[in-house]
Amino acid sequence: MIKRVVDFFGDEEWARQRRRLFYLALVLIVAADFLVSREHAEYLWERLPGWSAAYGFGSCVLLIVVSKFLGHRTGLMRREDYYD
Repeated sequence: MIKRVVDFFGDEEWARQRRRLFYLALVLIVAADFLVSREHAEYLWERLPGWSAAYGFGSCVLLIVVSKFLGHRTGLMRREDYYD
C-alpha cells in the first residue's frame, strides 16, 4: 500500500494523473463555495461565489512575484554556479 502511494507521488509516470486529481480538487473547492450561505456577509465582495478562492490564489501569486523580485534586486538570489 505504501509503495503505491510513494510511486504515485514520486514517479513522473503518474504526473498526469496527479495533475488531473489536483485540478479536480481545486474545481470541487470552488464549486463547494457556491453552496455556502452568504446572508451574513459584511462586504459586497464576500457575497461573490469563488471570491475566497480567487483572493487566495491572487495573494499567493503576488507573494511569489514580489519575493522573487526582491530576491533578485537585493542580491539574495545567486546564480546556480555562484560558489563554483
